[in-house]
Amino acid sequence: MRASVAAEKAGIPSVSLVCSGFERQALATGRGLGIDNLPLAVLNGHVDSVTSEEMISRFLAQTVPEILRGLTVESLESDAQHGEPSALDIVGCGSIDHINDLFARKGWSDGSPIVPPTKDRVDDFIAESGNDPWRVIGQARPSSRDMTVWSVAVNAVMAGVRAEHFPVLLAIAEVLADPTYGVEHSGNTTGADALIVVSGPSTAELGFNSGAGALRDGTPANTTIGRWLRLYQRNVCGFTISEHDKATFGNSARVVLAEDHETLREIRDHGWFPLSADFGFDANDDTVTIVRVNGGTIVGSVFGSTAEQIIAYLADGLARLSGWELTHNYGLGSGQFQPLLVVSPLLARTFVRSGWSKDDVRSALFEQARIPAWRYESYIGIWSNLTTGQPTLTELAAAGHVPEAFAVSTDPNRLVPIVFEPSKFRIAVAGDPNRANAYVMSNDGPHGMWTSKRIDRSRSDDLVCRVE
Repeated sequence: MRASVAAEKAGIPSVSLVCSGFERQALATGRGLGIDNLPLAVLNGHVDSVTSEEMISRFLAQTVPEILRGLTVESLESDAQHGEPSALDIVGCGSIDHINDLFARKGWSDGSPIVPPTKDRVDDFIAESGNDPWRVIGQARPSSRDMTVWSVAVNAVMAGVRAEHFPVLLAIAEVLADPTYGVEHSGNTTGADALIVVSGPSTAELGFNSGAGALRDGTPANTTIGRWLRLYQRNVCGFTISEHDKATFGNSARVVLAEDHETLREIRDHGWFPLSADFGFDANDDTVTIVRVNGGTIVGSVFGSTAEQIIAYLADGLARLSGWELTHNYGLGSGQFQPLLVVSPLLARTFVRSGWSKDDVRSALFEQARIPAWRYESYIGIWSNLTTGQPTLTELAAAGHVPEAFAVSTDPNRLVPIVFEPSKFRIAVAGDPNRANAYVMSNDGPHGMWTSKRIDRSRSDDLVCRVE
């Protein structure tokens, strides 16, 4: 789409080829890049589900005429139906039921009741922070809408977020604006969803639940902030089914995962630091870290009183969860698969009693979280067809595409790592402190890469008049 937009702006007619079902997304992307109604030609049918003869026949019968029509259109007509209200427009009046019905019909809500974002409510939400409502945090790709303090607050009011959590939302918005994270991939077909992890000394003060029931809705801070992210992606980033959200299967909004700061503070001297330390932050920084994850599974009733006894089960959980996402090591990415292991405080303390640091756990996981080579090769090249030529791991290692650990022999049953190096395992501490359970999640590689930002709770001086 970007190439087509560049051509059109240079006065060169273009036609973009898209697969069936992606027409609205393509038009929305074009609009986000500055041009409405970019000419499209549809490839009818999924390329892996029809024969070459069928694809050629459909291409000649349907796609070629659309290409010719697109190239002979003299001008692009604007699409007035996509006009949207400005920031201060009053979009509706009436009872709370009427407003909720209006927002649902317009696609501005997630289907659950919202708090009507009146101007007074939004003003009050921002007031205590001192932020300039019209400060631009960044640009939402690919909708090209400005991400402003005001838009963050509007969706926060709708989600029922409390004003004291505004700094957390602003930090999340910074992540969404960071190209490293890649918010534009949020609507890809596998339907991975963002997981927010908060760490630092302020988690308890801000009311986050990091103990029993972690990752379950019910605690306002964890629940409403997770909902805010889904609303913000919908209303500002444009992730609706009619535009950029092409998830084959979707998930409910993910509840914020809060790390157990007190436990981490007590075991810090043993080499256990918050998740955000992996990304350069201090153990006492309040941070938010976001990654997109495809799925997760519980590793329940972990038995054992030593690190050596419990590590095998945790490694097995990570290995069981790893599937087509391994293409983020080779195929869709290069060494970018970075799964998450969440251990309960009890398990973290078990490691500490055995003298294991978090890096020791990572090294052990690298050795034990392994799968047969034939299975790995099937995930990246046969079953998913995402690796050109379906090379073996031995061939990939010889070409320098994967580490030598993947090619210690040619035995198809040899066990190979699921990550390129131990540091690729991400580890967090949360959950019931009296239970020996863990949770593992597989990340979606560069389609929502691990990104951390500092939460700044100090009052902003945006609106303070300075006299030089």
